[in-house]
Amino acid sequence: MKFLTGYQAAIQALDQRKPLEESVPERVLARLADIFGAQITPADAVARILKDVRENGDRALLDYTERIDGVRLDSLEVTPQELDEARVEPDVNKALQTAAGRIRAFHEAHRPATQIDRANGLGQIVIPLDRAGLYVPGGKAAYPSTVLMTAVPAKVAGVPEIIATTPPGRDGTANPKVLAACRIAGVDRVFKIGGAQAIAAMAYGTETVPKVDKICGPGNLFVVLAKRTVFGAVGIDGLHGPSEALIVADESADPALCAADMLAQAEHDELATAILVSTSQALLDRVQSLMEDRLQTLETAPTIRASLEHNGMMVKVNDLQDAVAIANRVAPEHLSLMVQDPWALIPAVKHCGAVFLGAPSSAALGDYVAGPSHVMPTMGTARFTSPLRTEDFLKVTSIVAVTPDAARELGKAGAVIARAEGLTAHAEALEARNGS
Repeated sequence: MKFLTGYQAAIQALDQRKPLEESVPERVLARLADIFGAQITPADAVARILKDVRENGDRALLDYTERIDGVRLDSLEVTPQELDEARVEPDVNKALQTAAGRIRAFHEAHRPATQIDRANGLGQIVIPLDRAGLYVPGGKAAYPSTVLMTAVPAKVAGVPEIIATTPPGRDGTANPKVLAACRIAGVDRVFKIGGAQAIAAMAYGTETVPKVDKICGPGNLFVVLAKRTVFGAVGIDGLHGPSEALIVADESADPALCAADMLAQAEHDELATAILVSTSQALLDRVQSLMEDRLQTLETAPTIRASLEHNGMMVKVNDLQDAVAIANRVAPEHLSLMVQDPWALIPAVKHCGAVFLGAPSSAALGDYVAGPSHVMPTMGTARFTSPLRTEDFLKVTSIVAVTPDAARELGKAGAVIARAEGLTAHAEALEARNGS
């Protein structure tokens, strides 16, 4: 972990961070060499996978599932019976239902509506996508929360068909917690496919997997690269890389809670980012000590240590203005304001996926049950994009229905502009409606 003092030192360190595709662990490169029989980059691997799936469909999906996930499947799709019969512990089911209710209520309250101004002959029709594709990560952990955070907004938006892809386990089955969440959220079809090959299947379609209109959901480097490549053939919600959290804390913050939140963030994976910026050196020292104590017994300590070593940072600043300025420069996925008066800082906050105010509002709460989707912009993209919302599953069609009088009046100005642009036929089309 880096320990820095002052705004300038923090900005200099942040500006030196490498892009995601340049921060690939050696073990990942070695694994690619095993799979493809040559030293290739992640971008090259993704390009090969996308081309292969586009050309060979299900055969390529089955092949990559065996080579990458280590399992030979007889069928790519989870059967309706498997989906219906997926069982989890009663307390897990109850918690998933609680989370789904909170997520649904939030998105129903913020769903855009069709608006038509007949008097002025203008408006917009809000229309759900025909088919949405959701990517649900797997691998080191199961993520039923991601199912809820993507499928529930799609359902609220009114998408008539929702499909999901998720990597299979070593036994060839989909994780039952993921399937239970799919059932709760109303996912229509589930496919046992992971990585770039899942993105390719949803983008291009295969014999089994239908082509979707938009792909949503987070994933690893290969998923991010694949989504970036297929954009245009299909819509995407964004490029969601490894998770990020930045905590702004003053002397009033509880060191134990700051330490817990830093550890929780670093637990995501070894490329996750956890940053603590504080006006109190005593707080930073205490948080570091508490984190080290907890890492002695925490079962996910290896992942956390790798994450903190790779992207962890603690910064001492002179005032909260500098702390928020650093946060805006990072544009983190999660921004926690662990300060005496968090609302006072809100006007200065410009760039983040979500902001969590005060000690009770932990980023981990946002990961599961707060309500807004936990699929949020990372890698600085919060400067220009937003968290996953119902809008991601809707499109807008504009309406123009002016009266003859309005057409004549507005057409005069339109014709002038058209002739200024050298588009005579456009001008004549307008003038034909105003008697010119």
